[in-house]
Amino acid sequence: MGIEETTDYSASSQVESWTEVMLLYNSALREINTKLEILNDEFQHVHRYNPIEHIKSRLKSSESIVKKLKKNGYESTIENMVKYVNDIAGIRIICSFTSDIYRVAEIISNQNDIQVLKIKDYIKNPKPSGYRSYHMVISVPIFLSDRTINAKVEIQIRTVAMDFWASLEHKIHYKFEGNVPEELKLELVECSTMSADLDARMLSLNERINPLSEQYKRI
Repeated sequence: MGIEETTDYSASSQVESWTEVMLLYNSALREINTKLEILNDEFQHVHRYNPIEHIKSRLKSSESIVKKLKKNGYESTIENMVKYVNDIAGIRIICSFTSDIYRVAEIISNQNDIQVLKIKDYIKNPKPSGYRSYHMVISVPIFLSDRTINAKVEIQIRTVAMDFWASLEHKIHYKFEGNVPEELKLELVECSTMSADLDARMLSLNERINPLSEQYKRI
């Protein structure tokens, strides 16, 4: 898997330099971003509604890639990078409601040129820390002048509330260099539960608003 020619699953035989690797991953980000923008435009045109609030994308730095490889016991080679690091190219999709998360994930999965490699649902099964999000690792073809190469992209889909919580948790872990005091950990878990309750109530409210809005238009 990773970056590979569709007819040859040996990544190292297809990609030989750091520059080429980053070109492919950057191209993959642009490809997925375009797909998501088209999806949002279609929803706005057909349903008068945008399931996606905003999109963030990033390429992992060389330092972070090397650190992750070493942490997992791998040598810092291009072959290991494309084979074992799934989040070099990352996209975060922020939605209004939890129902939008699963709707967007399903639409992405159903695209003919996308292959879903891995799914982790941290919404139905939150991490012990309280982290909630929907993760997908997908493979998308990049069409070059002489060949087609598949590149992996990690997609995280979450609500605004989930993203706010995750952002705060990240800042806290960074400040304490991973050694977060126990009382703060417990409070973060409690905040995560409150955030999930808010998401559920907002979704319920939205579901009640839609039919009432249609009735109001007919008056």
